[in-house]
Amino acid sequence: MATPPRAGANNGTALTPAQTRIVVCPTCGGDSVYSPANAYRPFCSERCKQVDLGAWASEDFRMPTEAPPTDAQYGDPRTEH
Repeated sequence: MATPPRAGANNGTALTPAQTRIVVCPTCGGDSVYSPANAYRPFCSERCKQVDLGAWASEDFRMPTEAPPTDAQYGDPRTEH
C-alpha cells in the first residue's frame, strides 16, 4: 500500500528558475514574481504583505451572511394578542 505524500512534500511539482511565474499581487494589483526568491509571495513587497495582514487583523475580510430571522415571521405566541 502506498503512503500518502506528507504535507509540504515536493511531489515533483517544484518550480525551477525557468518556470517562475509572474502573478498579480492581491493587494496592489501589480506584478509579483512567484518564486522561492520572493520572500513576500504572493505579494510584491513587504508593504503589500503588511497591508493584507492589517486587513485580516481588523476583520475587513468577512464571509457574507444573511441576518438571522426574527421570531416575528414565525408567529411568536408570546407577542401575539
